[in-house]
Amino acid sequence: MVLMQQRQEKESSVFGGIMLLEVFLVLGTLLLYFLFSKKKEETLPFKDGWWGKGQKPVTKEDSSIRPFKVETTEEELSDLFRRLDQARFTEPLENSCFHYGMNSVHLRKVVSYWKNQFNWKKQVEILNKYPQFKTKIQGIDIHFVHVKPPRLPEGQAAKPLLMVHGWPGSFYEFYKIIPLLTDPASHGLGDEHIFEVICPSIPGYGFSEAPHKKDFNSVSAASVFYELMLRLGFNEFYTQGGDWGWLICTNLAQIAPNHVKGLHLNMVSVSKLGLPQLLSVLLGRYFPGLFGLQDEDVRRMFPFLKKGLYRILSESGYAHIQATKPDTVGCGLNDSPVGLAAYILEKFSSWTDMEFQSLEDGGLERKFSLDDLLTNIMIYWVSGCIVSSMRFYKENLQKGIGTQKHEKLTVQVPTGIASFPNEILHTPQAWAKKKYTNIISFHFMPQGGHFAAFEEPELLAKDILQFVDKVEKEQLWKKKGE
Repeated sequence: MVLMQQRQEKESSVFGGIMLLEVFLVLGTLLLYFLFSKKKEETLPFKDGWWGKGQKPVTKEDSSIRPFKVETTEEELSDLFRRLDQARFTEPLENSCFHYGMNSVHLRKVVSYWKNQFNWKKQVEILNKYPQFKTKIQGIDIHFVHVKPPRLPEGQAAKPLLMVHGWPGSFYEFYKIIPLLTDPASHGLGDEHIFEVICPSIPGYGFSEAPHKKDFNSVSAASVFYELMLRLGFNEFYTQGGDWGWLICTNLAQIAPNHVKGLHLNMVSVSKLGLPQLLSVLLGRYFPGLFGLQDEDVRRMFPFLKKGLYRILSESGYAHIQATKPDTVGCGLNDSPVGLAAYILEKFSSWTDMEFQSLEDGGLERKFSLDDLLTNIMIYWVSGCIVSSMRFYKENLQKGIGTQKHEKLTVQVPTGIASFPNEILHTPQAWAKKKYTNIISFHFMPQGGHFAAFEEPELLAKDILQFVDKVEKEQLWKKKGE
């Protein structure tokens, strides 16, 4: 009996020791997981493609950087004016303003100005006032504007800043903000942070060569621009973007988090939402604090049916066309400058302020001059890039939303967000931080819409400066891996 009892005690002791060992092994495994697996953040693979015509040559690609200037022949201008003269307009519905799209009554006025007052040669001089270049990357010519500071205080170095446009914009969107960033002191913005600005044209936009093969998406563009920055000698740099520039810069931060010191965005979209975010759509208006929403978030988001769902439905028709059959409508736009102007100008009305749809002139000249608007349109016309620019939607969306690797990865790079009140859809910080885990600056801007650099260059410049100041003073880019 005593022996049995001793044996049971011994077996119990051994069993207890094994149980304790198993508990320690589990705890140790969990500890190692949190210590090491979380530190090893996954990056987005660099996309080394070949987008030129035919097969990739065996010889090394020419990496020279060549000066470029915008030039237009008299034959091209004569052809443009002939097409403008032969335009056929359709009468709009009475009192329809811009609710049905570009109002043809106002379009006639724009075309008349285009033919009789707009001075393209003068605008070409403005375009060429900043140094422009081309270089071949992954088989296609990449166009970019590269502006260095006119002066630097002794002992100070310029900070490289890559700025990326979207659709239906162009590199010209940045022409008013460039001097505020390269020479901030002359514009009352101090000289603590001075930038060397690089504004490339997305391949297939403006004067960048269009890809000749399928599947050139935002990750492809990010990889090309990363290679561009390295070719220019910038191992560390800042990035800024809105519209497609938002996604390209986001992907670049995912590809090269140790090279991107900071990511500044004036538009944010999150494709994957969790249960808390979905619940906030239903209940956030009544319990904002429960979902991390601020009063301004509530004002911009609700009622959600009107400011969210209905707005998506009413403003996304173009995106569905361009994400499915871009070449079909593109054929007409590439053949008609008036059609091209109508298609692009309608976006500069609605996306600047949705309320502008109720105005007879679409509010187009409330934030922009006709010279600026027509210059952007002329970049599309003379380069013949409207079709290739629209294809970018298909390349990014044809596989579905939420299915691509970059959509599943977070962004750890220090991030600053300038949230403009008239952006098409508002993304609150509570949603954005699910994707951007290191938001150090989120500001509700007092005015402005989708084309922030074009509309409100000073507001955007100030927000970029304060963001960079925070990153530099706290050396936040060095803490990404800590």
